[in-house]
Amino acid sequence: MSARLLDDRATRLFIALAAFFCVNAVLAEFIGVKIFSLEGTLGIDPLQWNLFGQSGGLSFTAGTLLWPIVFIFTDVINEYFGRRGVRLISWIAVALIAYGFCFAFAAIALAPADWWVTVAQRQGVPDYQAAFAAVFGQGMWTIAGSVVAFLIGQLVDVAVFHRIRRATGERMVWLRATGSTAVSQLIDSFVVIWIAFVLGPQQWPTSLFLAVSSVNYGYKMAAAIALIPLLYLMRRAIRGYLGEARAAELRAHAARA
Repeated sequence: MSARLLDDRATRLFIALAAFFCVNAVLAEFIGVKIFSLEGTLGIDPLQWNLFGQSGGLSFTAGTLLWPIVFIFTDVINEYFGRRGVRLISWIAVALIAYGFCFAFAAIALAPADWWVTVAQRQGVPDYQAAFAAVFGQGMWTIAGSVVAFLIGQLVDVAVFHRIRRATGERMVWLRATGSTAVSQLIDSFVVIWIAFVLGPQQWPTSLFLAVSSVNYGYKMAAAIALIPLLYLMRRAIRGYLGEARAAELRAHAARA
């Protein structure tokens, strides 16, 4: 029975999509500790935004490289496996993120070998233990904000996606993908910063919270729109893998589930 189950192409597809979704979500959390300059990365002059009386350059967490891919996989899983599929992988991803951070903090707490602490001095890292703790030991407020915002965003994405799907049927795939992302990431972008930096010890003023959240939301939406062609390519690849009839069957079931 188990062998026949794993031979089913739809089951294999779900496992592959879920695995890629989860690894991207976990990686986004861990690399998110780095803040990068978009202008510096692109080699262009700094663009100064001015919102709510605040100004600054286009700086984002490195996790934003992966979150648009997570959004695309959310939409694909929504399309073929429905609400239950997205909710299942979202809870699994949250559990894996928590699991990963538990072991990251456990690793930080381990007593370092004396020789290891100074092994990277030639690379400009005088204290490897301090560097390891700084990279992997993200603040609890940041972790909590990221996890709560991610979970709320995913649940909202599911609801909006299927509301648009009921209204448009099989037409306008791009609309339900970008529409659900637009609503879910509006919530996600503001919730994560509110928990991490307003409720957290930094206690940002409202103007800074609104400005930074708005800039982050704008970046996520631009990336999501830019990746729409990837969504259509994945749909084509899935139809080729499953066959038109099986793919249509899954979409019809997902729409009802």
